[in-house]
Amino acid sequence: MKIPVQNIFYLLCYAWNMLEEDDVVPVKKLDENNLLDFFGSQINKRTSYLLKRGLHRGYTEFNEDMRTIRGKIDFSSSLKRNLINQGKLQCTYDELSYDVLTNQILKSTIGLLLKCEELDKQLHKELALLYLKLGEISDIEIRNKHFRLVQISRNIYSYDLIIRICELIHDNVLISEEDGSTKFRDFIRDERKMRSLFEAFVRNFYRKEQQEYEVRSEIINWLATPYDEESAERLPRMITDTTLQSSLKKIIVETKFTVHTLMTSHRGKSKKIKSKDLYQLFAYISNDDLPADKVEGILLYPTVDAEVDYNYEIHGHKVSVKTINLNQEWRGIHEDMLGFIG
Repeated sequence: MKIPVQNIFYLLCYAWNMLEEDDVVPVKKLDENNLLDFFGSQINKRTSYLLKRGLHRGYTEFNEDMRTIRGKIDFSSSLKRNLINQGKLQCTYDELSYDVLTNQILKSTIGLLLKCEELDKQLHKELALLYLKLGEISDIEIRNKHFRLVQISRNIYSYDLIIRICELIHDNVLISEEDGSTKFRDFIRDERKMRSLFEAFVRNFYRKEQQEYEVRSEIINWLATPYDEESAERLPRMITDTTLQSSLKKIIVETKFTVHTLMTSHRGKSKKIKSKDLYQLFAYISNDDLPADKVEGILLYPTVDAEVDYNYEIHGHKVSVKTINLNQEWRGIHEDMLGFIG
């Protein structure tokens, strides 16, 4: 499936709930299909902005043997190391520093990008210069836990999006154990990741771009009467991807991302909608406690083979199977998404 990199970035911004639609275009024109160059240019532009504005500083703890007292004295260590006889004490103190985790993540990510041979040469030069400007900041070996430790407050909200881009880069750069070379993995081909991204995009798009419906993911209980408590506990939970509800009706949108096809065929017969997808959506709408004519269902796929728009009435419910073409200008995607629920 071909999705322009700028549209991928829109999807990510909606999924992360960080919309900067007027600020998506990179500083310079790059290969529109090169994800590594695109995200590298985003790191370049946003880090340059942070440097001009002033990098975040935070208090860092230092331990130092000193002849004058500063901060707290570590008497135990001072006595154990016989520092007092040398006229010194071990002191622990806090000092404002640029060498904090957010900036360390930025610098280490730039360092990782510089190791990628497929990175655009001019972009490589610009990132190398940025790396030098971050000289006093430590280049650390990033682990997943570092991103969980980052706490974005109102004072450093400008770091939020760039830290998420850094995490995406670290998740998708593969480092060879043999020679240390790096390669950026095309996560568009990872169906599991793209499924989660597409689902989050659809839900947050409708939260932001329309006011008629309340948008959420909801748990739907089976309209079943169990004979005993154990039978009740064994019923699986039904959780919708996206539920839109107004005072007049409810629309349940079930998103499906596939890199191949949304249709199946058997023994040369004409292609059909995937039955398991339709069964899942029907289970949601048929077990809702609202009247059938008040609950609609939409199976939504990104365009794979061709655009489709199939509509049915099933047991009193309106059911639609639709595709959204992600290989078009964003304005078209915006209009199509709103049209689905109009």
